[in-house]
Amino acid sequence: MDIGKKKDSDLTAPTPQNTPLSNAPIEREALARPAVPTIGEEDEGASDAVAGLPSAALTGMIQDRLSTLVGRSSGYIESLPDEVRRRVEGLKGLNVEHQKLEAAFQRELLALEKAFAERYEPLYARRREIVLGSVEPTAAEVEAGEAVDPEDDEEDEDAEDEDEAPREKPRSLANISIKTDAPKGVPEFWLTALKNHVALSELITERDEGALRHLTDVRLRYLDSQGDAAPDQAQQGFQLLFVFAKNEFFTNEVLTKTYFYQDEVGLSGDLVYDHAEGTEIAWTSAENDLTHRVETKKQRNKNTNETRTVKRLVPTDSFFHFFAPPVPPSDDDDADEDELDALEERLELDYQVGEDLKDRIIPHAIDFFTGKALQVENADEWDDEDALDDYDDEDDDDEDDDAPPARQDPQECKQQ
Repeated sequence: MDIGKKKDSDLTAPTPQNTPLSNAPIEREALARPAVPTIGEEDEGASDAVAGLPSAALTGMIQDRLSTLVGRSSGYIESLPDEVRRRVEGLKGLNVEHQKLEAAFQRELLALEKAFAERYEPLYARRREIVLGSVEPTAAEVEAGEAVDPEDDEEDEDAEDEDEAPREKPRSLANISIKTDAPKGVPEFWLTALKNHVALSELITERDEGALRHLTDVRLRYLDSQGDAAPDQAQQGFQLLFVFAKNEFFTNEVLTKTYFYQDEVGLSGDLVYDHAEGTEIAWTSAENDLTHRVETKKQRNKNTNETRTVKRLVPTDSFFHFFAPPVPPSDDDDADEDELDALEERLELDYQVGEDLKDRIIPHAIDFFTGKALQVENADEWDDEDALDDYDDEDDDDEDDDAPPARQDPQECKQQ
């Protein structure tokens, strides 16, 4: 999935159309002695002005000048015979038809995702009931869960030393009796699942955990063009719904995050992210606002010598900034390059977290709760047995380097 960029949309990758015709190698003398035109007396004033500029300012002037050349035609296409240029235009016409098919493919793929989302819903509803403790899983469901990873158990048995007694297989929990004083449902199910996602774990603070303990469900809803907007204003996308039990932090029962796609597909043929919108959180008090901290300062009046206590809200790190997404830049923004780069990183992270919630965490929440999802991710970092062998060989080489030299036999020394 691509992220739509509002800035630099006119920049293009290097092609025969915008690269120099001559790519001759640069000689060493040319690198050592740049060709600079002789400065006449009439240019001495301009030369002195440039020489007086700080190096940073001079570099900025050069970069600004070069940036105006990016994407300009080198004249290659224009220099082709009319017959060849006609064929080029025909190929561009074929590409237009290809883009139409790509857009149709993405629309049908999105429709297929929506259709299967409806088929998943009964499973999600059943999961919700078990997590909240309103029902107990059946014996068949428990047995199916216990049989999920039999191969892992066999590998553990193979790894045991022959001298050790084999471990007993865990007893089945399918038919145990449920005690009346047992905890209800699965406590902190969604908090644990979210914290076992690498990116989200870095966003969740200790203060956030107090509110996320009240998170009872995370749901996915695809935007329906017929129900959400007029047909001429419809925009495709999806919505994430975070359902909370009553808590002391905010009064919202549901916090939503909605991601919108652009109408056109990107160059890679994927849907393009346009922007996101989040719920405004109704905090119960300034002290319970997890996105800010209360800073208290004492001020003294110079004339009366009286003191007063002033409180102000200072922004702080929090997962709940997720519901106030960054806004993509517009063509009228005057932000500098560093600010645009930082904003682009925030947009990419925000979109990636939304995609992971949609495609991974919501469908496979139990794997994130148990940590199995992390084990799979770590396993993907190792390519194959050859990579492991290479890793071991490097360790062996290091050990050989650190090992003391072998002692010679005294008898051999005498013979020498």
